Amino acid sequence: MQKIYFKLLFSFFFFVVSGQVFAQYVNGPTHDPNTDSTPPEFYRTVPQPMGLEAVVTVGGFDNFNMGTASAEPHLSLNPLNPQWSFSAYNVNTAYRTTNGFDWIVSTPSFGISVNGDPVTAYDSLGNLYYETMFGGITGCKVIRSTNNGATWTTAVTSISGVDKNWMAADQTSGPYGNYVYTTMTKNGGGNFARSTDYGVTWTNTASFTTQSLPGMMVAVGPNTTGAIDIPGGFVYVVTHSGSNALGTYTFYSSNDGGLSFSLKSSNQFSNVIGTEIATGTGFRSTVNGMRTRPYPMIAADNSYGPFRGRLYLVYASNLPAGSGNKPDVFSRYSTDQGATWSNPVTVNDDANTLANHNFFPAIWCDKSNGKLYVKFYDSRLCPTSDSMDVFATYSDDGGLTFKPNQRISNATFKTKVSSSGTSPAYQGDYDAIMSRGNVSVMAWTDFRANNYGSYTAYFPDYAMTANPQLVSITNNNDSGFVTVAVPGVKLYDESVTFSASLARSPVTGTISLDFPGGNSLNRYPGSVQLRIKTAGGVSLGSYTINIKGEGPSGIPVHIRTVSLNIQNEIPVELTSFNYVMMKNAVKLNWETATETNNKGFEVQKKVKTGNQIAAWETIAFVTGAGNSTEPRSYQLKDEALAKIGTYFYRLKQIDFDGSVNYSQEIEVEITKPMQFELGANYPNPFNPSTKINYYLPESAPVQISVYDVLGNKVCELVNTFAQAGAHEAIFDAAAFSSGTYLYEMKSGSFVKRNKMLLIK
Repeated sequence: MQKIYFKLLFSFFFFVVSGQVFAQYVNGPTHDPNTDSTPPEFYRTVPQPMGLEAVVTVGGFDNFNMGTASAEPHLSLNPLNPQWSFSAYNVNTAYRTTNGFDWIVSTPSFGISVNGDPVTAYDSLGNLYYETMFGGITGCKVIRSTNNGATWTTAVTSISGVDKNWMAADQTSGPYGNYVYTTMTKNGGGNFARSTDYGVTWTNTASFTTQSLPGMMVAVGPNTTGAIDIPGGFVYVVTHSGSNALGTYTFYSSNDGGLSFSLKSSNQFSNVIGTEIATGTGFRSTVNGMRTRPYPMIAADNSYGPFRGRLYLVYASNLPAGSGNKPDVFSRYSTDQGATWSNPVTVNDDANTLANHNFFPAIWCDKSNGKLYVKFYDSRLCPTSDSMDVFATYSDDGGLTFKPNQRISNATFKTKVSSSGTSPAYQGDYDAIMSRGNVSVMAWTDFRANNYGSYTAYFPDYAMTANPQLVSITNNNDSGFVTVAVPGVKLYDESVTFSASLARSPVTGTISLDFPGGNSLNRYPGSVQLRIKTAGGVSLGSYTINIKGEGPSGIPVHIRTVSLNIQNEIPVELTSFNYVMMKNAVKLNWETATETNNKGFEVQKKVKTGNQIAAWETIAFVTGAGNSTEPRSYQLKDEALAKIGTYFYRLKQIDFDGSVNYSQEIEVEITKPMQFELGANYPNPFNPSTKINYYLPESAPVQISVYDVLGNKVCELVNTFAQAGAHEAIFDAAAFSSGTYLYEMKSGSFVKRNKMLLIK
């Protein structure tokens, strides 16, 4: 017999971090609308990196809380190994994972004081580039790693400028494969630089006079002009100018690896995001006091799908235009290298976009399948619009439509944290999403703890649970089972493969782990069974089982832990546990051969209706025999079968010392009631409403009426022709006086009355 204990297990990894953290220089007055630098006062209020890694699981879905930094994350995935991810947050707090689950925090050395705005890129060979501003602010430094950020090369200067850099790498096999590009705002324009030797040296090849507002971006796409198809044949740059109330996006393209550029178009697509706030030298857009910007996020389709070569633009802007309204996230595409653009498509699908804030987008176009991924902040779950979540979606038809938006953050958080100062408050100006095939990883700054939390998550994704969380079996030739389930998904439609391992092996004996019915799922909701077996006299004590779920490419990856207790004593020997059907009830029967210190049994039930499985609930307690060497028999009748479905029962045996055992589960399938029946109302007594269950073994007319104690009909609850099955009616007695009432069911020759008591 299994002995199982419930407790919540958390694994925390603490890292001691040393290194320098420096505030960004502010070019001009604080909150200068022409810069996106971090205000100096920010560093007097925001917690510095803590190095705490933990998984926050809600409803089976994971968010990865990597610690606390200073916002503005950028993230990259290794195209050769999707479990290798690297994310950097202001000012120089880096997180890396090599298994897709455990994140390690570090502070890479640039050999000089750095000023933040970190951006990253992976090339197709697995080289990781990490760029940040320096010199308070005069340009950017770049370092390169071949092992996902464990070690780095010496930093070199990549570009000069005064504000907001960006980076992209050519991940194709074309003539410019593995070139790395960067942009940065300078005084009176913007600079563009490239490296053709894996970041060893950098050359400034272009300057753009149309750059004046933060938001200069770079992207790489194929040259598909006419009959030409050159991988990585186009480098795109978009500049940002105009005013906060009317922004201008100017697009340039290069067909020679960023050596020279031609102007393609200039467009006034954006306006205010949320509410304009005067800063003394201009205006900033804010959402509930958090500063934000209509950055022109661009990406190109490098896949060999039907939309190869398409250039995408995603941005946030108020609709209708004007300060004080609420923003949406818009997507446009160009099929002629940015010369002309499609009409905008609204990415967010909230029912009333005028009532919610949708802003702060990040995008990525997958190079293998052409999916355009978009993540953004969204206030739709907060009626007062002062709080928000992270949402995400993707388009697989070239930006014409987007899939139903999915909530990614598993906690709603205030838009503006109390420590960020007065409006326009710095809480970061950008974040990131990148993908490998059908799965993306995103990084964002999360304010659920009223600080600048560093979070990541997968999308599309699946939920994962493992129950029970603590199993107890004997040390020789015994077995126990854990149900590993995927109770829900967020647009995830691929398979999940499960594996299990022991954190430590026993000194003696063996513990084997297997999935007798198979270890993979491809339909959801669904579950598999993990079997735990002992042999050879396993060392007594506690063990930890790690259960891992992985997608086909290794991501998404999720891990659940189960505690295993190996013991050599069974306090209660359960010899049988079964059931029989009785009318509309289930009669449970169980027997014990011996009992030691047995206080009794909690009888627990859960029900599955459709694809929904309820949690276990205790429906009764049956007193045990204490100590007995004689066989004992027990029984319990469960008449609370209100729904057609699958019912599961188990026994929780409780010792006088508080320790517990769980029996195996038994399953009862209820397809239809066995006879006409009127159930007891619940609750009873009640105020002001109660539920009445009734059962029909066949389709028939049915009438349910309510009478007072004098026999006067006061209410008719049901008068219809109903299908066979279990049904319920609600009696709302808000308008009735306290007292005893009768309710009566008639169906053909069946008539039955029950009493109920209303107490106000």
